[in-house]
Amino acid sequence: MANRERKKLEKSLKPHWVWAIAFGSAIGWGAFVLPTDWIGQAGPIGVVIGLLLGAALMMIIGVSYGFLIEKFPVTGGEFAYAYIGFGRQFAFIAGWFLTLGYICIVALNASALALLAKFLFPDLVRTGNMYTVAGYDVSIIQIAIASLALVLFALLNIRGASFSGQTQFIFSLILIAGIALLGIGALFADGPSLTNITPAFTPDQTALASILTILAIAPFAYVGFDNIPQAAEEFEFEPKRAFGLIIWSLLAAGLAYSAMIFITASTMPWQELLGQIQQTQSVWGTGDAIESYLGRAGVFIIAVAVCMGIFTGLNGFYISSSRLTFAMGRAKILPSIFQKLHSKYRTPYVGILFTMAICLIAPWFGRQALLWVVDMSSTGVAIAYFFCTATAYKFFRWSESQPSKTHTATVAPGRKLLSLIGMISSLGFLVLLLFPWSPASLGKESYIALVIWILIGVLFYLFNSKRYNSIDRKEMNYLILEKEEI
Repeated sequence: MANRERKKLEKSLKPHWVWAIAFGSAIGWGAFVLPTDWIGQAGPIGVVIGLLLGAALMMIIGVSYGFLIEKFPVTGGEFAYAYIGFGRQFAFIAGWFLTLGYICIVALNASALALLAKFLFPDLVRTGNMYTVAGYDVSIIQIAIASLALVLFALLNIRGASFSGQTQFIFSLILIAGIALLGIGALFADGPSLTNITPAFTPDQTALASILTILAIAPFAYVGFDNIPQAAEEFEFEPKRAFGLIIWSLLAAGLAYSAMIFITASTMPWQELLGQIQQTQSVWGTGDAIESYLGRAGVFIIAVAVCMGIFTGLNGFYISSSRLTFAMGRAKILPSIFQKLHSKYRTPYVGILFTMAICLIAPWFGRQALLWVVDMSSTGVAIAYFFCTATAYKFFRWSESQPSKTHTATVAPGRKLLSLIGMISSLGFLVLLLFPWSPASLGKESYIALVIWILIGVLFYLFNSKRYNSIDRKEMNYLILEKEEI
């Protein structure tokens, strides 16, 4: 019997709240801030095909998540799954990269709020410009806006998972309503037309290259769906319902992304739109596109929608980063303080405050420098997806005659095939991101950030490995999974 205390999180999350956590986190600010960037890389149809294909691959990967959540409804997500399938060293690798991904996305959402303010109130935000990083002006106003958002959502998350879940659902509904209003405006206003989305792909590369460029960012675009396993320990419903929530959140996210691409590209011939953005050096091309046919009313609608996207991103990834660090603290690979729960609200407040503290550094470096790190974090997310699908693959058998290392292995050739496709997809994402000849490879700065993060991880593991590896297998099973035998 394990002799160490194992802290538990309270079961307080309803199904529609969990769906909103996944959907709102996957959409975030990207659907409203990035359409013109993506259209410039792949053309409107190239973006839509790439995003929908990415959603389909995420759903295939979601099969493995749904199975593992049902079998192991504990917080920690990919950290726990990598431990189950490959042991504690690989669990640390998955957890380390995923922690970076979550923290980066929290920081990027806060910087997106500052970017919105720069578009809406350019003169105010330019006041107090201090310096430039990679061509991006850093002002004290932007730093203050991003920092205030980080502190506010940290405090909201400390108040409890049920409070976070409720607010996430409300934010998500407002976000969907904003997209619907923008779409209705595009249908009935003068100017927008589907003829403006031609050419379908960027003329300077093949259609396949355009699609692959967007497909490579699918781990980043849809990363929010894996917030569901991070919250599994707090479900007040049957864990087997998680798979349906994953599928519906990914479907809704894919449709929302596609709708914003079509709305943006239809406002005027998209190459002309991109030319205007470049000429005026606009900080928010999507906002310019909406303003061109709906005026300031359209700007107000998309401003509210992007605020909701930012709020859902901040909220969802604060939940995930704090639960992941809580699980790693409970397993003793992070300092034990990470498993402490708030005396009143019973939330893993140390992980929330840790995320906030790291993210408060980011606004001082400017948005462009942060984008280098976020691009690199897509690699970590793809690594986490691989461990999840590979672990699920081990649990399934092709047939009764296939040898199995465990008597609990399930004969499920269909699901084994889907988990295999998920593994291949995850490796494909890594190839697209890491190979220099890929149309979607990381930039030089992102490679440097990746190497630095790996080196920090190696040092961190060496510093903590003695304690982490001294815990016997049954006790580690109990700390991570609440059962001594897998």
